[in-house]
Amino acid sequence: MTIVEFKIEINAPKEKVWDVLWNEETYKQWTSVFCEGSYAVSDWKEGSKINFLSPNGDGMNSIILKKIDNEYMAFKHLSEIKNFQEMPVDDATQEWAGAMETYRLTENNDRTVLEAKMDSVEKYVDYFKTTLPKALDLVKKLSEEK
Repeated sequence: MTIVEFKIEINAPKEKVWDVLWNEETYKQWTSVFCEGSYAVSDWKEGSKINFLSPNGDGMNSIILKKIDNEYMAFKHLSEIKNFQEMPVDDATQEWAGAMETYRLTENNDRTVLEAKMDSVEKYVDYFKTTLPKALDLVKKLSEEK
């Protein structure tokens, strides 16, 4: 797998950026870059399951591997979801099962650096190199709004 990594500086405190990232309404806004209408189902606690879903019920079954409020969130992707049902890991999904996705916030002089890292199989690297920066730009815009 290849690690796709991007950083963006945001003119807002890290608490505001964190809220934009994981608040239900703003999460739906910035993740719409990946899939219009996407959303997550979870209690958002460390060790809990999280399902990343499209409106038609396709997505990823994952766990929140690590969560430090206002600083760090790590997801470990386990399997695919089709029509709202978790799929068993097969040959097609085995290559990316266990992929990590992390978000780190560091604050410096009332500005926040958001660093996102994502493990990707080769065929999706270009997709994430295009869409992840757009998603982070939207996080920046939402975080800097008054």
